[in-house]
Amino acid sequence: MFYEPKDSHGLPHNPLYACVVPRPIGWISSLSPDGHANLAPFSFANAVSMAPPMIMFCNNGWHAGGGIKDSQRNAEASGEFVFNMATWELREQMNLSSASLPHDVDEFEFAGLTKAPSRVVKPPRVGESPVALECRTWKAIELPLMPDGSRNTMVIGEVVGVYIADAALTDGMIDTARIKPIGRLGYTDYVVIDEVFSMTRPLVAP
Repeated sequence: MFYEPKDSHGLPHNPLYACVVPRPIGWISSLSPDGHANLAPFSFANAVSMAPPMIMFCNNGWHAGGGIKDSQRNAEASGEFVFNMATWELREQMNLSSASLPHDVDEFEFAGLTKAPSRVVKPPRVGESPVALECRTWKAIELPLMPDGSRNTMVIGEVVGVYIADAALTDGMIDTARIKPIGRLGYTDYVVIDEVFSMTRPLVAP
């Protein structure tokens, strides 16, 4: 089949979300100006640069209670956020933290997670997560509005602190198969990384 996104695809669900997979889950923790902790997963998130190290998450749509979502609002207001790794063991808590809750409800408490202190930034990290990237907000880029008129914003942060649990390391490298990160697919589907293979880039003679 072929279709143009501006037209109907004729399928029961939008297939485009399943065409770029797997996507890292941007499990973003932040603090409001008055000190309320927030935690939410974003299905459009990724690393965008290694030098300097920078990552992004995309805030698509409105908060259920009105206005922009807390993660974007806090990242812009405070200039900081933390990108936590979601894993197989934390899948249920990650899903719970996606609930549309009132602005003053703490998703850490709602999902039964620990607020661990960050080292460089003020927002806490998820204590149970094996990897957390402390970020300072670099820029919020407004993308074209969504069909319902809601904002569509890419928030980019520079990584200023990296937490890696000692148990996540094997021979000085992050043991991806052991910690089992999960990723976002299309529809309501996710994937878990429990098998890893390596390939070496081919050498091309000058």
